[in-house]
Amino acid sequence: MDLDLSVFHFLRPWWLLGIPVALLLWWARRGELDTAGRDSRIAPALLPYLIVKAPGSRGPRPIDALGLILAVGALAAAGPTWQRDDPVFLDNVAPLIVAVDLSPSMDAADVPPSRLEAAKHVLRDLAARRAGARTGLIAYAGSSHLVLPPTDDTNLLDLFAQALSTDLIASQGRDAAGAIALATRVLAAERAGGTLLLLTDGADPQQRDAVRKNAQAARDMQILVMAVGQTGQARSGIDTAALRDLADAAGAPLGSLTHKIDDLDWIALHAQQHFRAVQDAQAGPAHWKDAGYWLCWLLAAMALLAIRRGWNVAWTASLLVAIMLGAPQDTRAGALADAFLTADQQGRLAFEQGHYDVAAEHFRDPYWKGRAAYDAGNYADALAAFATMDTAEGYFYVGNTQTRLRQYDAALAAYEQALALKPGWQPAMVNRDIVTRLLAAMSQEQQGQPAEPPDRTIADKTAQAGKIAQVPVAQATSEDMWLRNLSLSPARFLRGKFAAEDAAAGGRP
Repeated sequence: MDLDLSVFHFLRPWWLLGIPVALLLWWARRGELDTAGRDSRIAPALLPYLIVKAPGSRGPRPIDALGLILAVGALAAAGPTWQRDDPVFLDNVAPLIVAVDLSPSMDAADVPPSRLEAAKHVLRDLAARRAGARTGLIAYAGSSHLVLPPTDDTNLLDLFAQALSTDLIASQGRDAAGAIALATRVLAAERAGGTLLLLTDGADPQQRDAVRKNAQAARDMQILVMAVGQTGQARSGIDTAALRDLADAAGAPLGSLTHKIDDLDWIALHAQQHFRAVQDAQAGPAHWKDAGYWLCWLLAAMALLAIRRGWNVAWTASLLVAIMLGAPQDTRAGALADAFLTADQQGRLAFEQGHYDVAAEHFRDPYWKGRAAYDAGNYADALAAFATMDTAEGYFYVGNTQTRLRQYDAALAAYEQALALKPGWQPAMVNRDIVTRLLAAMSQEQQGQPAEPPDRTIADKTAQAGKIAQVPVAQATSEDMWLRNLSLSPARFLRGKFAAEDAAAGGRP
């Protein structure tokens, strides 16, 4: 343990008043014992021959041990501390949204294999590093679109991240201002202190004012800009001046992709520090670790003196017990209490280590039991746990679990129930809309209508030269086949989603 004197203080300083009381008691009682012989009516010449010098009469006396025990007990009860008492998982729960630039220049190969693939790699590693935290995804070019709201499902995030390509968004440009505004709306439903990371190789100078305006309206959201690409190249290098202007307008730190662990450290550190600062501002005074329990070992050793042969102060042990019972009950025992963790605490420890199946067995709290079972892939057990919760979060995860079980009607009803309890909740609205579109697409395919346009066209040169024949995708014959086709082609889903959103916006970003 490192003692930082700059933050060293006592949680309950009034207990320090017990130290002068202990010293006063020791001084008064010690004086009585020293004068006992002088007050005796026995002749001083005979007194030395009448006193039995037992082995226990030499060295420290009972009052010495009692005074020391009282003083150390008062010091322990005062709660000395010099370390913050933050949960070990606090750093990882900082909500983060990654906005990936899908402009054509992101296909440049100056960062092998391409700038876009390098950005995907950063996103995948970042999600793995922040396991258990919620990470969202935005794609933008000439317009901005939400791919996924913040989620802790790293597999789902990676599935859609790998589907990103520069041809998903028809409108050209770099709508960084729109990405900031969209992230602000999404993070409004999350815990305060979220971060937006822009992975881009350039910026639109005409959006400088809009970026500044949207960044100022973001309030508790932090913005980070990471340049993806090589500098110093005349033709294919990134526009560093435009990126500096973007970072300056957004009031954001500017980093550069280096393909090293430092990239993840830079992002995670900024996200953690911002989240902690916002949480501290909202939660009020910080919590500190109570280190007074370390003195209990010293108290136990000194208490052994109370049973030394020749000592007969019977109330020493009683005072010691009174001090121990009067000590606060909310002290954190650290490693000393590992053997006394509750079932939920053991479950949390296993959850943080990634042992989700073990965590699900330990948890008694239905939310965390369901979360652990969900992450372990035991969707039936997760559904049973979430079904016992009559909250918006419970119904939200019921919907997610029903989707995993391919019970889409039940999932849609669960999302509706969550929104009834928590109107306007962005994650539930997004998931509800996704399931609604899935059900609509399934209905179209069951009726024999293609849910999306053909994947490609080929020229039939053997039959009719110059004529183009369309080769339609085979229609799904069942819900399972349709879902498999969807999972193999998330790019089609995103392309249709982005096009529909642009059309609904009148073609404008």
